[in-house]
Amino acid sequence: MALHTAVVYGSARRAREGIRAARFIVRKVQERGHEGKLVDSEEYDLPMLDLMYKEYPPDEAPAAMQAIAEIFRDADGFIIVSAEYNHSVPAALKNLLDHYQSEYLYKPSGLVTYSVGPFGGVRNLANLRCIMGELGAAAIPSVFPVSAVQKAFDEDGHARETEYDERVVSFLKEYEWYATALKAARANRRCDNEIPLQQGMCRG
Repeated sequence: MALHTAVVYGSARRAREGIRAARFIVRKVQERGHEGKLVDSEEYDLPMLDLMYKEYPPDEAPAAMQAIAEIFRDADGFIIVSAEYNHSVPAALKNLLDHYQSEYLYKPSGLVTYSVGPFGGVRNLANLRCIMGELGAAAIPSVFPVSAVQKAFDEDGHARETEYDERVVSFLKEYEWYATALKAARANRRCDNEIPLQQGMCRG
């Protein structure tokens, strides 16, 4: 089953080394026969959070916000690519994520962390798990940390060492399992109004 995955990356720094990891993940998702769409905070340039997407009247949200909403709504899951800033997430990434709500519901997320040092941003994982769980896109058990991201990939997201090409396989297989299972569950869910669901999710 082909899946739609939003690969979400947020950084406002001048030297954005993490974009290499994001491009790598998009490439690997696509190589496995799925649709992978990069959602980069710099490309869409959302304002600092004032109104969430859902708080705008229909068709009045800024164009960039609307475009992301459509990607998120169509996604079967999310892969979040995040640096570690003081044991937490970059402000640009958190700002992007916080603009949306129902678009995440009952979909899985996979977590990719990175750093320019040896620890791969793993001290950020506890925060990311809490954030994605609260948004309704609980993180899968496996994670994909990247150490020395500036050396791990080239500018186009090709791994310079086979280790990353090999290690990402099990991470994406687990992500696919959750995304496939939850996609089927959303499609078959009865519209009983017990839990708010996205328009068009229910049958019967």
